[in-house]
This record gives sequence, C-alpha cells and structure tokens, in this order.
Amino acid sequence: MAFPPSTSTPRKGRGATYDPPNRFAPTRHEAIDDGWWQEAIPLRLATEVAEERARSALAWNTSPDLPFDRSLNPYRGCEHGCIYCYARPSHAYWDLSPGLDFETRLIARSGLVERLEEELARPGYACRPINLSGNTDAYQPLEAERGTTRRLLAFLLECRHPVTLVTKSALILRDLDLLSTLAERRLVRVMVSLTSLDVDLKRTLEPRAAAPEARLKVISRLADAGVPVGTLIAPVIPGLTDSELERLMTAARNAGAASAGWMLLRLPREVAPLFEAWLAEHYPERAAKVMSLIRQCRGGQDYDGRFGHRMRGQGVFAELLEQRFRQAYRRLGFPGDAPLDTTAFRPPRRQADLFD
Repeated sequence: MAFPPSTSTPRKGRGATYDPPNRFAPTRHEAIDDGWWQEAIPLRLATEVAEERARSALAWNTSPDLPFDRSLNPYRGCEHGCIYCYARPSHAYWDLSPGLDFETRLIARSGLVERLEEELARPGYACRPINLSGNTDAYQPLEAERGTTRRLLAFLLECRHPVTLVTKSALILRDLDLLSTLAERRLVRVMVSLTSLDVDLKRTLEPRAAAPEARLKVISRLADAGVPVGTLIAPVIPGLTDSELERLMTAARNAGAASAGWMLLRLPREVAPLFEAWLAEHYPERAAKVMSLIRQCRGGQDYDGRFGHRMRGQGVFAELLEQRFRQAYRRLGFPGDAPLDTTAFRPPRRQADLFD
C-alpha cells in the first residue's frame, strides 16, 4: 500500500486530498517539512482547461463486462471530483496526476463532430449504440460552457444513430428537447448514477456532482418526457453506502426509472491510495472496516481487474449484494429497457457524394 505524503490536505469542493506522482514520469518528488519556510498550500484550487484538437472520435473496447463496444468522450478529467472515479488513472497519460489534477486540470476536446462524421461515413461502419461518455461525465460543469455534448447529440440525431448516456449531472435537462426527439425514434437511453442519499456524504465523496435529490428529479423529468431512463447504483462501497442499496433503488423506481444496475467500488492503480487517504480524512473511525470489506470482495487485494470480477467482486459479501439487488429489482417491478433502433442509421454524406 502506497500511503499519501504528509502534505495530504482536503480542499474545499475537491475530492482528492493530494496529487499522487505520475507513474510514467522518470522521477518523482515529495514535499517534506524540513523546518524551512514553505508556501502555504491553497485550500481552494481553480479549474484550468486545456484544449485538445481531436484526432479521432470513437474509443473502442472488447470488454465482456460492458454493454457497449464504442464510446465518445468530450472531456478528459472531470470536475465532479468523485474520489472513487475509476477513470482517474487515465490522467497520467497526459503527464498529469490522477489526484487533484484529474479534477482541476481538464482537457476539452474540440473537432469531435467533424471526426465523428468521418468515422460514421467510413464504408463498412456497423451501427451500434455509442456510449457518451465511457470515461468521464459528458455533463460535468465544463459542458455548460463548451456545449460539446449537445452538438454531438444533435449530430447523432441527424444521422439517426442510437446513443446511451450515463450521468450524475442535472445539466442533462438542458438537452431535453434533443433527448425527447431521440426517444421518439428509439435512439437514446439514459442512466442516472446514484451513490448515496446522504447529502453530507455526497459533499465529500462527489463534491461537484448534483445532489441526490436533483438526480432523482432528473430521472422524473426524463421519464415524464418519454425518455427511457434507468439508474446505476454505483459504486456500492462496502461499509459505507451498501446499506442504502434498496433505498436507492426504491427512490429511483418511484421517480420513474425503468431499469437499474449496480457496480462494486473499483480501485485501480492510484485510485486505491487516493480513496484510502479520503477515508482517513473524512471517516477515520470506519476506514479499517471499509478497506477490510473491500479486500474481502477482491481476493484480499484493493482491486481485482479481471474481466467478470471487476464490476461485481467475489466472495460472501459480494454475493450478498448481488442477491439483495436481484430481490429488490423483482420486488420493485422494474419493467426493463427496450432495445434501441440501429436500423434507421443514415451515414453522413461523404465528400464524394457531392459529385453524384
């Protein structure tokens, strides 16, 4: 276990308490108190945004654990700052830290509609739902300024291409007009992520994500507008949020969710020490129990990334969670999701079409 440095400090509105070193960097440094004057660590950190001109749009995967084989990510990093986010380690590929950098130093991708148009127009492209987005939330606060997600949805509607979305942001309601039209054509499904109904817990666990009540209102508004919507109870954190599983499912069903899923907490790479430092800071009396239960579900380790295990875990505690979920799903009468339409897809016009 790699413990965080002594400079670990909670910042207002941020999830991570420190920046773990970039695992790809040839050297690393650690601040220590040597008795000399040091600049005070700011308790508030501003968000910085860098631009990236996209060279491609779709990201492909062959994971048997995922219900999609392609995704589209408008942003790198996420200002929601969820301490448990499995996408944090990806920030190291951009010479940034998976800690505070992940939530304060964001990358906005431009030119995605143009790249997507090129890729959907390629001969032999087979239409299947695109997940928007597979890595970080497409409706994080930066989207209110950039509008990339809305432009992508408008383009997918134009092409009659199905799309799925997972979010924990109320900003998605801004695009209710597009989502409603997509829904009329069976081209969209939305999953709203729920973690806890405890507002105080949410405030440090997911500092800049929407409040639990706001997410339930999103489910209700989408359902009322005819948009297929479900809930993803994720992550379930043993010893911290697992007791809320049935209550979360009930609240979502009452709000209009047609389906539900769940995922066990995942702690790949740098996420494990970041999460453990967060526990020590905010829930020191529970930290040992929580980590013990997590390891019981992961074969004695902080994480098991094998296909078939990473989403659900293993062992008695993980099996109990699955049984509880299945019983609640049946009792609450979730109707389930209808398949999306892939037959109406109209490829974008290619340059050669201009001369037909």
